[in-house]
Amino acid sequence: MSSSVDQIKSKLDIVTVVGSYMKLEKAGANYKGRCPFHNEKTPSFFVSPDRGTYYCFGCQAKGDIFTFVQEFEGLDFVGSLKVLADRAGVPLEQFNPGNKTEKDKLHQVLEQAVLFYEKNLAENKQALDYLKNRGVNEQTIKEFRIGWSSSEWRDLFNYLQSRGVSEKEMLRAGLVKQKEGGISQYYDTFRGRIIFSINDSSGRVVGFSGRILVDDGKSPKYLNSPETELFNKSEILFGLDKAKKDIRQKDYSILVEGQMDLVMLHQVGIKNTVASSGTALSEMHLEKLRRLSNRIIMAYDGDSAGFSASNRSAQIALSLGMELKIAELPLGKDPADLAKENPELLRECLRNSKHIIDFYTDSLLSRKLPPRELGLEIQKNVLPYVSMLQSNIEKSHFVKNIAQKAFINEEALWADLANLGQYSPKLGQKPVNLSQNVSKVDIIERRILGVIMWQKANKSASSNVDSVVNSNLNIKDIERRAKGVLGARYDDLMRELEKEKDSLLFETESYYNNKTNLLNDIAELLLRLEEEYLKRELSNAMTKLQQAEQTKNSSEVLRYLEECQKITQKINVIKQVYAKK
Repeated sequence: MSSSVDQIKSKLDIVTVVGSYMKLEKAGANYKGRCPFHNEKTPSFFVSPDRGTYYCFGCQAKGDIFTFVQEFEGLDFVGSLKVLADRAGVPLEQFNPGNKTEKDKLHQVLEQAVLFYEKNLAENKQALDYLKNRGVNEQTIKEFRIGWSSSEWRDLFNYLQSRGVSEKEMLRAGLVKQKEGGISQYYDTFRGRIIFSINDSSGRVVGFSGRILVDDGKSPKYLNSPETELFNKSEILFGLDKAKKDIRQKDYSILVEGQMDLVMLHQVGIKNTVASSGTALSEMHLEKLRRLSNRIIMAYDGDSAGFSASNRSAQIALSLGMELKIAELPLGKDPADLAKENPELLRECLRNSKHIIDFYTDSLLSRKLPPRELGLEIQKNVLPYVSMLQSNIEKSHFVKNIAQKAFINEEALWADLANLGQYSPKLGQKPVNLSQNVSKVDIIERRILGVIMWQKANKSASSNVDSVVNSNLNIKDIERRAKGVLGARYDDLMRELEKEKDSLLFETESYYNNKTNLLNDIAELLLRLEEEYLKRELSNAMTKLQQAEQTKNSSEVLRYLEECQKITQKINVIKQVYAKK
């Protein structure tokens, strides 16, 4: 495994990998961008090509190409390894069976289930005819690994048991259920259903969704795997593993409700499509899409439950700063129908999608409501979306637009808007205010020791800097002077800062790299540090002088008076140095 990791690292540089997921800009020897792991307006995410690592000063996310892919795509290490191995063209070594984790074993069990379902489909004419009638071709069936589960209660259970899979593993993978008592207490989760494999973003199967073939009037149309160690319905989006590349390239995602909608859109070439699998769209779903693109089009069937659920999804999407549009489909048609019957009409519906605020405004206007009723409906159903927008410029645009379309006074709209609260979901990680509770001395100490650590870690950089600076000061002088000011605190600080060495090196490098006056800057910082410490000494000496005066201890008064004078003289010398600069 280690050799595969080394090969991948030798073929993929971190700037290329991270840059394929997010926009990076050159910043000296590093690259920077807006962190994909928390909301921010000012870039605080830095990538170092020399070290092959990244660090965010906002949320402290850090690591290499493997940890980045893990965090970005929501994978474990093996999943990120698979993604990067495929990209680098590196064949992965086979795991030693004795080294398999419990999750690896579950993935293996699910893979056996996929093969079983695929074989069943190939032998079931009724299921194949259903897919053919829906327009699904053989290539799509193969690509999406669509299968079939028979109506028998224990077909999969018996098959897996014959392959050495335990009941416990089947339960943990969500493939069987258990009833109380009786000899045959285990039974298959999916029976009489078209089976769609649900993958994580690396393409590994984590669960299933089954569409019932013959409606019995009691069973749900779609049935998803239960929550397991691998399958979390609030995180997994169906088809994301196949759609992510196109989402990044086209810079927008299309969200549909069901598996059939997704496979048909992919089949006609609209491959930046993902599906919510009939579940409520969560903040984690939208966060995954936001990392790939800030723009999303919802293409739900107009009379489906999913369309009404888009109201809740919109609240989250807009609060995350996403651009959300709605594609209006012909009444009674779902995306799968259009993909089969009229792909060009489907593309036209997507091209003509409207921002959700325009969509709901136009929908209300089409109802030809009386002016007062229209105003109340806009106040109730449109303005809440406007209030969720992060940009005041955008708010102004939509308020003006609504006013013109509905013949409502802009000031009235702004007044109603001011009365609305703003939706704010819980975000995973919040930016950390690095300046909170940090004194001026702390900042100067951090800067100086950061430079010392940076230069020691990169001797070549040190020699390059020294050669271009017109100063006799070098890194040894910096360290000696820092120790002279800090005393025993120097070693304590170094040990403390060693714990956050990566962040400190990034911070120092991003601030000082390519500066031709680095050593002069540090010389000034050393003077400021010495001045701050002298001010502390002066404050302590003044306190003791006051105490001596209160107790009328003349010898102590004289002693601390002289000490205050000496400290003041040293501070004045430093100020004179400043004046000459």
